[in-house]
Amino acid sequence: MAEQYDFIVVGGGSAGYAGARTARDAGARVAIVDGAAELGGLCILRGCMPSKTLIYSAEVLHLAQHGALFGLDIPAAKADFAAVQARKRRLIAEFAEHRVKQLESGRFDLFRQRGQFTGPRELTLGDGTVLAGGHFLVATGSVISHPPLPGLDKVNALTSDEVLDLDRLLESVIVLGGGEVACELAQYLQRIGGKVTLIQRSAHILKEQSAEAATVVEQALRDEGMEVFTDTRIEEIAPVGARGARVVFSQAGKRVTREAAALFNALGRVPATKGLGLDVAGVALKPSGHIAVDEFQRSSNPAIYAGGDCTGPHEIVHIAILQGEVAARHALGRPATPVNFAHLVKVVFTDPQVASAGFSEKELQTQGVAYVAASYPFDDHGKSILMEAKRGYVKVLARKPDGRLLGAECVGRDASELIHAPAVALPLSATVHDLLRAHWYHPTLAEIWTYPLEECVEALGK
Repeated sequence: MAEQYDFIVVGGGSAGYAGARTARDAGARVAIVDGAAELGGLCILRGCMPSKTLIYSAEVLHLAQHGALFGLDIPAAKADFAAVQARKRRLIAEFAEHRVKQLESGRFDLFRQRGQFTGPRELTLGDGTVLAGGHFLVATGSVISHPPLPGLDKVNALTSDEVLDLDRLLESVIVLGGGEVACELAQYLQRIGGKVTLIQRSAHILKEQSAEAATVVEQALRDEGMEVFTDTRIEEIAPVGARGARVVFSQAGKRVTREAAALFNALGRVPATKGLGLDVAGVALKPSGHIAVDEFQRSSNPAIYAGGDCTGPHEIVHIAILQGEVAARHALGRPATPVNFAHLVKVVFTDPQVASAGFSEKELQTQGVAYVAASYPFDDHGKSILMEAKRGYVKVLARKPDGRLLGAECVGRDASELIHAPAVALPLSATVHDLLRAHWYHPTLAEIWTYPLEECVEALGK
């Protein structure tokens, strides 16, 4: 006999836990199926939290090594890898312990096994246990991509999992890829003491960001000593020693060769849907491998929902949480509002950081929306100058003729924090006039927003 549940979640990460919690709060009987070696999900164990912990350690080291800029005499600063990793492990263990307590709280039935759909409303576990559900939420996340590059499968390449656990200095490393993870961890490896070469296929790194933003970060990486190659085509990858590699690629009609003691495959992630039996359950996939869903996260099987990295369109924790909540509410017949991507916030934790909220200029132009735009540089702003944080800019996009905020972009120190001023304004339908009525304290980094806001008001003529 199958065990009956109102709502069955496959995967206990950010989307899965959010969906399970929401369903339980609505009075549903909920099961969570998670066969991972460790509970906690990608963000806590191998993503956001460990990476930002290490990146911050490298930032402190970088500032110490440049103490002379601030009138400080710091004779020597270097990384103690054992101590850096010990701190990371302690913090991540605390985060993971909290999530495990939530999952094992008794509010849900937790099955520490892998499951496979054996019918439209049936999930069979590894030990043969069969779970039947009124509705399901698939939230299995993503796994590291291994694209068919010539020779990549012959090299013992590092992945982000291994880079986050490094307890030794990589004297030299070639990074394949120029996305968020690639750039963040490449800068970490460079600052922690390595020599990094980054190879990106597209014309710019951070292709999901604006070309203007990417150019600022590219220059910062180069100024820190990193080799950054863009607009490339990899021709050959070959092993050198136990973990080293030689990469041959073309750029601007020239053939370039680089060798390093390690190769870091940072070419992105793909949905973790293999072995779930989604075809048996009647769940359709997109060409990208993501689970196809509607605005309420419902798949082609109306009993099965999906959220988080396995469905996209953005691999962002707060989006995964919103998707899990929407799915649970809709499945249980509660009021549910689809995720509003017009208010999307994105952040890249390089230095300078890149952050955006709402629509980009490219999106507004594609949609034919009339708008005004204004920007202001950090190198002409008091607080950023005294902080030696002069790279980057802020940009504001406002609708014509009423001045309603449509989007904002920030490239610079603490952009991940600064972006939340416009991010809060977006769902409130605030105008640039409204934002200028706020008190912006001086001297702060945040007050830099007032300059493009004022320019937008002037451009609107009222």
